Amino acid sequence: MRPLFQHSVRLPSWLLVLGGLSALVPLEALARGGGGEHYTRDSPSYGNGDGDAGLIYLFFRLITFAFRYPKVGIPLLILAGVVYYFYKRNLHPTGATQRAFERREAEQRTQVSDQAVLSWVHSLQRKDPQFEAQGVLDKVRQLFPALQEAWFRRELTPVRPFLSDATYQRFNVQLQLMAAQGVRDAISDIQLLDARIIGLEQSEWFDSLQIRVQAQMRDTDVPASASDAQALEAARRAPLESFTEVWTFVRKPGAVTRIGQDVYQGKCPQCGAPYKGGASNVCEYCQAIVNSGNYDWTLSEITQGIEHNRYAAAVDGLGAAREADPALNLEVLEDRASLLFWKWIDAQSRGDEKRLAQVANTELVSQLGTELGTMRQRGQRRVILECAVGAVVTRTLEVHPEGDDRAHVEIRWSARLGTAAANERPRELPTVPQRWVFTLTRRHGVKTNTSNGMATDRCPECNAPLTSSGASACAYCGTQLGTSAKDWVLATTLPYEAWEAQTRYRRVPGAQAPVASPARATDTVVDVQERERLLYMMASIAAADGTVDATERKLLKVCATRWSIPWQNVEMALNAGQPLFQRLMPTKGSPEASVFMDHLVQMALVDGRVDTKERRMLVSTAMHLGVLPQLESMLRK
Repeated sequence: MRPLFQHSVRLPSWLLVLGGLSALVPLEALARGGGGEHYTRDSPSYGNGDGDAGLIYLFFRLITFAFRYPKVGIPLLILAGVVYYFYKRNLHPTGATQRAFERREAEQRTQVSDQAVLSWVHSLQRKDPQFEAQGVLDKVRQLFPALQEAWFRRELTPVRPFLSDATYQRFNVQLQLMAAQGVRDAISDIQLLDARIIGLEQSEWFDSLQIRVQAQMRDTDVPASASDAQALEAARRAPLESFTEVWTFVRKPGAVTRIGQDVYQGKCPQCGAPYKGGASNVCEYCQAIVNSGNYDWTLSEITQGIEHNRYAAAVDGLGAAREADPALNLEVLEDRASLLFWKWIDAQSRGDEKRLAQVANTELVSQLGTELGTMRQRGQRRVILECAVGAVVTRTLEVHPEGDDRAHVEIRWSARLGTAAANERPRELPTVPQRWVFTLTRRHGVKTNTSNGMATDRCPECNAPLTSSGASACAYCGTQLGTSAKDWVLATTLPYEAWEAQTRYRRVPGAQAPVASPARATDTVVDVQERERLLYMMASIAAADGTVDATERKLLKVCATRWSIPWQNVEMALNAGQPLFQRLMPTKGSPEASVFMDHLVQMALVDGRVDTKERRMLVSTAMHLGVLPQLESMLRK
């Protein structure tokens, strides 16, 4: 038998380098990552491990061929390298390219005409002749660097008068979560590039002005012990990134522009007296709550440009609820829900259920206390890091004249979730999109306190700011808090599927099994955050028995590819273990299992058909969930 090579062939060094580089192809996907304290979409995966493995195999065969037949193989290898270069450049975007796509989408979502802006300005000027677009944009240009400075120095007091209570609570809890992680945010070279009005919503209770903020900065994480100088030095080494946000400011109709007489000038927006600040946000002369939105524009929300939606959906039951409470408005209700969400996160992160005692009913506080107590007995704690909210949307309102009215508010959020030993740093955790519904209750007949506006973190009796003492009574007047007698309080927090299952049961009194909703909502299945959430839930189902076999892993990878979810994110979730999945997995045979299965069917049918691989995935999941008999009827809808 003749040897493989009849003579020695010396290949050029660049060819050997090219061959070596080909073996590194899959590292591109593994090396990509991201994070931070902002709710952002995960970058779609424009490829998968199987595709890259095929390219590696092809390069390997070409290199082997080049060794055997260098005169033909080397030109082919060069051609393959050129083709692959242009493929990567044009059809396989890198992380930088994907961020460019997202910036472009954010610009498109926040694009409005000059004529529209002019009409909004004129609409405000009819009630407030002194209003000028430039004046409110100047306030944004003043607040933006002040807010970044306060965030960097981890001291929010200087900007508190400009923020609604929920917005302040959000920033405050985020800083505490970072401290628990042992890091701080380091930023530098902050520059506001542009500020522009892109929307106006007017109601009887509030004018809501949406302003697009385009900016750039350098941003990185450093140890919490780092000094300001050390943090700045680290930030200056980070890449300069641009971003687009939408800032929503609210103001009560009837409030007018007072040039030179507002909080931005260090004066009370109501009486014009000097305002010295303070935790209460109350003017010492006229007792006006300066961040209420009753006298001047208050920052109530910050969303990423890529998540901006200028069209609000109708809310079931809102009309009936307003018959009982004419001042009921979604701006205040959703600000209150956001406030309760951040207090809920804070209580879990600190392992102290009493931090909810002033804003949640005793049943919920007791339930959370039992969960946290069980974890403490096991020497564990709940870990919630890099938590951020994507949307707070009122789903429906229920009126119950003989008891408590109920408001169901959907909160879409994301965080790195898991458990850790009580005195140990947590291991690497995946960022998991979440979709929960918070149910708030309030005694029927109680009216919205319009004098407080967006100041929703106050005693409903004496208007004093609530404390974090853990006491269930107001520290100033002694009023018992945590009841629905005078204000909206948190009653239940449920994953979306569990809430929808309960809702379906209520639609059909006496029903023994969940029934379909009157109309299927297909708007969420095309959203990458919702697709990723469903995929994580599928992973939790596959991992329920403690192992994920090769077939289950392959099905998960197929779904990740088709739904544009980076596979490495799913792998990280699988490696995180059972504690992550305990809060994701529906109970076998439960109503929420049927709801989850219905959502998966919607996802598979988004293109109008279910192919063989999708059917295999659906059957496998339905078997795990104990709802296989219902699958065919779901597919026929």
